[in-house]
Amino acid sequence: MVRCFLIHTVCPVGALTAGESRVLYSRLFGPDEVVLSKQQREFTPEERRLLQKEKVSVVARRVRSAVSLSREASGRQLVDALPGDEALVLQDADSGVVRLRAGEPFSEEMSVLWLGVQSLGFTLVCEPHDNLLLAEGVLRNLTRHCLDNLHMLGQGSEVLLKSSRIDVLLSRLLPHGQLLFLNHRFAQSLEKEVASSMAK
Repeated sequence: MVRCFLIHTVCPVGALTAGESRVLYSRLFGPDEVVLSKQQREFTPEERRLLQKEKVSVVARRVRSAVSLSREASGRQLVDALPGDEALVLQDADSGVVRLRAGEPFSEEMSVLWLGVQSLGFTLVCEPHDNLLLAEGVLRNLTRHCLDNLHMLGQGSEVLLKSSRIDVLLSRLLPHGQLLFLNHRFAQSLEKEVASSMAK
């Protein structure tokens, strides 16, 4: 089961220092670890929210670091993409996997799959027994739909204002955090369903 989906920055943005990453969108799935752990049951809802926010920030920073290392190692320079170049940008996206040990920041070990598309990072946090090939396919599909339907590469693109549309995508492509095995026919019907929901 996927624990979390994030969209965050992976390149320096005006108000941030070089090592920081801004989380633009996050969605958590599954049980709340804070509620389940005995020591932290006394936390107020606000303290729980802040703890979850910090966990998401830790993941975003780790992925930003991994994207930066990947880009330095490849030696490729980022070229600004124009609206309509989403397919090319996704094809050239950096990708990778990061393993998070137990306690860093989740109570159990996790696998983090990421795609670095221009200045945005798309990230799935998965449980260690999840099928990573299937998760990568879902992440690429989610990223493609976000780029195509929500036009996230254009100047002034406000991801924060599109959160309800991202929620709709997640409910179709990653329902309740479950990775779906898709045959060709089901994938086509899902594509039509997503297209019709994005057109509204």
